[in-house]
This record gives sequence, structure tokens and C-alpha cells, in this order.
Amino acid sequence: MTLDHPTVAGPWRTIVVDDEPLARQTLALLLAREDDFAIVAECSHGADAIDAIRRERPDVLFLDVQMPEVDGFEVLRRLDPGAVPAVIFVTAFDRYALQAFEQHALDYLLKPFSDERFAIVLDRTRVRLRERTFASMAGRLSDLLSATASATASASSSRQLVIRDAGRTMVIPHDEIVWIEAEDYCARLHLRSRTLLVRDSLRALADSLDAAGFVRVHRSAIANIACIREIEPLASGDQRLTLSDGTVLKISRTYRAQVVKAVSNPGRSA
Repeated sequence: MTLDHPTVAGPWRTIVVDDEPLARQTLALLLAREDDFAIVAECSHGADAIDAIRRERPDVLFLDVQMPEVDGFEVLRRLDPGAVPAVIFVTAFDRYALQAFEQHALDYLLKPFSDERFAIVLDRTRVRLRERTFASMAGRLSDLLSATASATASASSSRQLVIRDAGRTMVIPHDEIVWIEAEDYCARLHLRSRTLLVRDSLRALADSLDAAGFVRVHRSAIANIACIREIEPLASGDQRLTLSDGTVLKISRTYRAQVVKAVSNPGRSA
């Protein structure tokens, strides 16, 4: 695969894509120090990034992975193979998810990243640009996108809770669950239209739920992150949250940081 880019030597045309303004500003400030990189566009949404890449045909793309509606992987899938520049992924993924980038020998910046890490990645990018090794990188990108597509399909098929109780098997989509509470040795599922008592422990149910979609609120309650509508402090120093069905739950101090992280980064593992 041969990628046809207009620029052979620096300054290399660069696009920065990130839905977080501070992250875009940080990358822009760091790149401004480099004479051989020139930012030609900054984008806050995946759809805008696709248009900008097609219009500007950049040499380098700093691409946020986790964005609403159109994420970084989807941006690449929608581009013509010949329009894909040198890609540096910018992500808040944990170290296990980062193995995917490392296995495919693709560069990434893990938020928050240091100036030293940025310099290392930029130096590697310079080498690739000077050697015009886009063809091999395009193959690695293709393999990564295929792997992420398979993982997404697998995750989608598992986003349901299967409960076997008294000879019955019930299949409950995760998005039907608002919250779950422990009730003696059982658990009560509060669904959007009804409640359901099941003979499973809260711990057992937690292991069956999508970790990116649910968060432990306290020892006896789990909440659907998508159903959290408000978090407010209490005079005692504690916090409480309000769910979409009007339920108010106190947040245990043990799980406070976990809840805040989940709400601040929807769709990511809490």
C-alpha cells in the first residue's frame, strides 16, 4: 500500500484531534516549539477530523481514541487508505489496552504524558516521515482496526446479564438496569420498568456486568453509569448521587474516587 502525501520534508503538516480543549492546547503548545511541525487544523470531534484530514492531507495526525459519537478508530475506518497519515494515538487507556498499540508497533501518548515521552514519540515520528515508511504503518493500522472491530463485536454480544433462577433463564440487557442493591443473600435489580429479585449475590452480579458501564457506589449498591444524573456533596463531607429514576444513593467514601472517575470518563472502565 502506497500512501501519497504532498510533503516530503518538514515542516510536516499536522492535525490535532481531541475532544478535550486542554489536551488540544497542550499538544499545540508542545508542537509550537518544533520548527519541523506545522499545525494546519485542530478538531474537537471525529466527524470534523475526517473532513479536515480529507481537506488538508496532513503528514501527521495526533488522534484521541476516546471521543463521543465518532471515536478515533472510526475516524481511521472512514478514511481512504491513501489518505491515512502517520498516526500518533492520544489516549487515557490503561496499560492493558495499550498492549494493542504496542503489539502493532504504533506510537501513542498516554494521558497525562510528560514532555520526555512526547519528545521520544516525536523523534520516532520524524524517522518514519523521513524514511517514508507509511506502507508498513498502514498495514499495522489495518490490523489494529480489525482487532478492535472484533473486540467491539464481542463486547456488544456480551452486554447482557444472564440469570438462571428456579429453572428459568432470564436475559436482561445491561441498558435496562438502572441500579442493583444487595438484599440479604440475594440481589434486587431495579430495571427501567420493574424490579426483580434474584438469588445471586451482588458480588457475583458485579463480575457479570460490563465494567465500563457500571460502578460500585457502596458495599450494597451498584449503579448504571449512564443513569447517574447528579452528584452532590453533603454537609457531613459525604456525597450522594441521583439516578434517572429518582433514586438517591449515598456514595461510600471507599468508592468515591471510583464513582467520580466513572462519571468523568463515561464508557471507560471505572
